[in-house]
Amino acid sequence: MTSEHLPVLLREVVEMLAPVQGGIYIDATVGLGGHSEEIVKMIGRNGRLIGIDRDEKALARAAARLADDRVTLKKGKFSDIGTILGSLSVAEVDGVLLDLGVSMMQLRDLARGFSFRSDERLDMRMDAGQVFSAWDVVNAYEEEELIRILKEYGEEYQAPKIIRAIVTYRSRKPIDSCTELADIIFRAVGRRGRIHPATKTFQAIRIEVNREIEELRAGLDASMRVMKDGGRLCVISYHSLEDRVVKNFIRDGAKEGRLRPLVKKPVVPDIREMRENPSSRSAKLRGAERI
Repeated sequence: MTSEHLPVLLREVVEMLAPVQGGIYIDATVGLGGHSEEIVKMIGRNGRLIGIDRDEKALARAAARLADDRVTLKKGKFSDIGTILGSLSVAEVDGVLLDLGVSMMQLRDLARGFSFRSDERLDMRMDAGQVFSAWDVVNAYEEEELIRILKEYGEEYQAPKIIRAIVTYRSRKPIDSCTELADIIFRAVGRRGRIHPATKTFQAIRIEVNREIEELRAGLDASMRVMKDGGRLCVISYHSLEDRVVKNFIRDGAKEGRLRPLVKKPVVPDIREMRENPSSRSAKLRGAERI
């Protein structure tokens, strides 16, 4: 299997989620179905897996992989969890998995406009049916708002310099393609270290386009509402902003007597997994049990 198809922290997720025979589980970012496939193996004939994703292409591929009458796949966001369960007449579940961020399938599909290596139009929509895209952020947002987004979502310390270059360029013509934006950033700040200088900017814009932090918070809240006592929440994050939100949510839940943290520190991939699947390098897994 290529790294595109390798589910991150698979063994660790299954151990932490601890699926039980006859249990009902939500994989709220079903993606290509790697985590779900393993969960289904453990829930017995009376178990149920509800897979959710915003990306119709991912859902189609997951449907082919998870051809099982115990599996129900639905298009939706984290904030739709309650509505989706209501439509399925499911009152509560035994566990929820949230695997955050963008998938390698999305990044490698250059037509989707996620990658700074793509010559395609700026896009970055996880849901292709959404009208609002990265083009709108880059070309229509005010300068101060763009600086805020880069600082908050990209933790980009050179945000003012990058945004000044973007605003100057777009005053002459719209910024249409990913490579066009990446080139503007490269000329503004040059290369620093091993990562491309546009990496943090692209991350920040993608988070804004897909409202990822708002959806993460909504997903955490929704999970608490639908999990039964003893139900487990597992979250895989890929950058410090996401991990901070998850960490604080579990900490606050523990203080309020609603959650029991399952680990003191986040679980990270071992050396072997990072070698086999380099995209897993930044992954952090946290979990909690509802009490």
